[in-house]
Amino acid sequence: MPGESKTRSNKFLFWMILFFLASLFSWIIFKYQNPSTKRLPDCYRSKTKKSLDDNLSVTQKNIIDGALKYIATKPKYKSKYYQTGYSNDKYGVCTDVVANALKNAGYDLMYLVNQDIKKNPDDYNIKTPDINIDFRRVRNLKIYFDHTAIKLSNDIKKFMDWQGGDIVIFKNHIAIISDRRNKNGIPYVIHHCPWQFRYEENILERRKDIIGHYRIIN
Repeated sequence: MPGESKTRSNKFLFWMILFFLASLFSWIIFKYQNPSTKRLPDCYRSKTKKSLDDNLSVTQKNIIDGALKYIATKPKYKSKYYQTGYSNDKYGVCTDVVANALKNAGYDLMYLVNQDIKKNPDDYNIKTPDINIDFRRVRNLKIYFDHTAIKLSNDIKKFMDWQGGDIVIFKNHIAIISDRRNKNGIPYVIHHCPWQFRYEENILERRKDIIGHYRIIN
């Protein structure tokens, strides 16, 4: 009957739409859990024949190399506690990019943050310090870099103040500044968040929540 035929057609359409949405959701989940490690092109260099990142310090270069080595392992985003402090499996969060980047430059954030907490307990306001996790919290890293690193402009329009190997902190996120830039001279960032297609992304111009910009050169 015509009514039954229409009902079957509507059910078929409903299931087709549901299947499409489920497939799309699965694809997005798969993509964000396996971001690409392929680097973005240095559009600024192509435009100007030079780069603001040609003369980085050894420390800055080591920080970038450390970040790239870490993301080359393609960690999936998941917050976990590790008795070893540093993540040691296929998972990680944004702070792990920074911790591993600096470790490659000779800075053990797990130890250094713990020492700074003991030295400045009132600034951190941590009831029970835990060396295994404190250095993996954005809030604590903000305080630590305020104490120990060179503070720079948060204004991305002053793009000459930004260099590869710098550390940028957002309201609830942290990243390493890349040594590659978009055509406007704004650097990319190397980071890890729950939703992304690349570990190196062109996001600084979209962010309105930058709260810290730091450099370590020694």
